[in-house]
Amino acid sequence: MGDIITIAGQALLDPPARFGIIASRFNAFIVENLVSGCVETLRRHGVPERDITLVNVPGAWETPLIAKTMAGSAKFDAIIALGAIIRGATAHFEHIAAGCANGLAEISLGSSIPVVFAVLTVETVEQAIERAGGKAGNRGADAALTAIEMISLMRRLRG
Repeated sequence: MGDIITIAGQALLDPPARFGIIASRFNAFIVENLVSGCVETLRRHGVPERDITLVNVPGAWETPLIAKTMAGSAKFDAIIALGAIIRGATAHFEHIAAGCANGLAEISLGSSIPVVFAVLTVETVEQAIERAGGKAGNRGADAALTAIEMISLMRRLRG
């Protein structure tokens, strides 16, 4: 394995990068914590506020369309999608979760811009709270780190 070339992303960005954050207003009491964790993590890693754009959308279903628009604008090096889909008594959960996840994956692959999926898909409000700054961490903060690493990795691969 001594001849294998290993390429990994880093938690440092040089030159700076521009981040688009899409936040769903549905379940805002959860998503606000995800946004805070995301923005604070970006700041801690040296991203100035002028390089962060936050777009609020009504719900998770609307996220892929805005991500596609942002990816096509050439203004962002990575897009971070934040939201919370909590299972209810109907099949609505599956449709929204799958549509959002699949749509965002298509945009990332089609645009070659990292689109980080940090839309919580949980069974209960308690699970959402745990993942938005509770004992399971903050998925918004995790998403920021993923975006930074993916930008770094993409830059290294593109040379």
